[in-house]
Amino acid sequence: MGLVAQLASLLGLEVDNLVNRAKFSALVYGLISICVFAAAAFLVAAGYIALAERLGAIIAALIMAGGFLFMALVVYLVALVVRRRREQKLAKRRRASETGALISTAAITALPLLARSPLLLKLGLPAAALAVFALLHDSKDDD
Repeated sequence: MGLVAQLASLLGLEVDNLVNRAKFSALVYGLISICVFAAAAFLVAAGYIALAERLGAIIAALIMAGGFLFMALVVYLVALVVRRRREQKLAKRRRASETGALISTAAITALPLLARSPLLLKLGLPAAALAVFALLHDSKDDD
């Protein structure tokens, strides 16, 4: 902690002030979350009471349990879809990175061969540069 305090003082930050603000924020957000949780619990209780008056206690409890199980299933399915999309995006980025590395390696490997031939040097080098630019430009458009 001593090193962090010294670095923070070099940057003009007051560590005590930052710690106090973090504690205050944690306390405020903790109290807010407790109040929101209590409100949600009373909303569930009010829904149960309203259902129990109309349909009976057992049926109301079964409906509430089914509703919460359905909501849990929906949240789970949404999380699966989001995770799958994230994995596909990462795989696409990885493929683009590997393609760029392969093109760079091939260009560096072929450079001595191109340097020996004056015709290939005049025609091949600009064509290769345009091809690399086009490939890299296409992969950056997706981001």
